[in-house]
Amino acid sequence: MSTEVPTFTQPLQNIVALEGTTATLEARVSGVPVPEVSWFRDGQVLSMATLPGAHISCADGRAVLTIPAVTAAHSGRFSVRATNVAGQATSTAELVVTAETAPPTFIQKLQSMAVKQGSQATLSVRVTGTPAPDVKFFREGTEIQSSSDFRLVQDGDQHSLLVAEAFPEDSGMFSVTATNSSGKATCTAQLLVQGEHAKLFLFAHSEIPKSRAMNCSHCRCCCLEMAYQCVSV
Repeated sequence: MSTEVPTFTQPLQNIVALEGTTATLEARVSGVPVPEVSWFRDGQVLSMATLPGAHISCADGRAVLTIPAVTAAHSGRFSVRATNVAGQATSTAELVVTAETAPPTFIQKLQSMAVKQGSQATLSVRVTGTPAPDVKFFREGTEIQSSSDFRLVQDGDQHSLLVAEAFPEDSGMFSVTATNSSGKATCTAQLLVQGEHAKLFLFAHSEIPKSRAMNCSHCRCCCLEMAYQCVSV
């Protein structure tokens, strides 16, 4: 039977949590056979005895540590280790518990872009706030759920929407909202997916002046210099 070294497909993320709220550290891991998962804080093995009230779970490759009603004493460096017969991997992140709050602020907003049909499109923002904001992506006002076609990815304070293969019907106005207990922030941008070149129909008896053909708004072909009537399809 083949084996596969454990790999964190989604590593732990640093967290700034407000005192009294619930802090959740989550990672996704793969490996064959299914890895065993252990948690650590500042190098010490975690258990229900060493961290009362915490809940540890691991199912379907999703390792989660939940700490309810956090206090400053919960701050520290947390690690999750995945081990199987092929090897091991570790992911580490910081938990900072604070009594101060700050509304969401975009330090990098969405940028409008144009891409060719069939290519990948990536829309990204960077946002800060305390407690950590809940970030959502929308297209024309409808929330986007993560899927194989539209992947939502987080890396620290950066949140991205990855469109695996863009089509003209994916064009539109995209927006991102970031919300926490102190407020809400929104930014928007336009995505334009350019389709294939329109076709040219050449009519031998309908030749028009070259200047008019070059200015035709119905055709994006690069061969307009042929100066024939053009029709989009």
